[in-house]
Amino acid sequence: MTNATPIELLLKTNVNAHTDKKGKLTYLSWAWAWAEALKADPKATFKTKTFFRDQYTEEPFMTLPDGTTLVWVTVTMFDKEMTCQLPVMNHMNKPIVSPNSFDVNTSIMRCMTKALSLHGLGLYIYAGEDLPEPDLQDFLDRINACNDETSLRAEYVLAYKTFEGNDKAQNQIADTKDAKKASFQ
Repeated sequence: MTNATPIELLLKTNVNAHTDKKGKLTYLSWAWAWAEALKADPKATFKTKTFFRDQYTEEPFMTLPDGTTLVWVTVTMFDKEMTCQLPVMNHMNKPIVSPNSFDVNTSIMRCMTKALSLHGLGLYIYAGEDLPEPDLQDFLDRINACNDETSLRAEYVLAYKTFEGNDKAQNQIADTKDAKKASFQ
């Protein structure tokens, strides 16, 4: 395996299979993102807090004079806090006047996912960039680490799809899978 730092690994993680499109925006599944955060740092935490009049409060949101609301979420990973804010928005990404509890909760989870991106997970989505460049050796190492045919099949399919259009990489992936499968017999 490579000697990449946890943040470098998060920056290289392909999250596209766990996103949805709404209009022109891409949303990463908060549940999947949080699971990946816990894999990368089992001590990861998140909390809501609001900055209001030069003080932090434990309130998860702040209602502005126009009736719209902002949420703040702080994610701590690798002993570092990163805080994001997000307006409570409707399905057209417009701020909601007098949002209900579901609207606020949805925005908190979106904001948590956005704060995770500051630690590297899915950051390329917010930067408007394409998929991060996959590391073939990481995929080959994952195939070689498989202990049974079920996990081998799953890792092979993921690797093969990731390198779609790259015949040379797909051939290496297939050869590595075949050699690993032969070792089970």
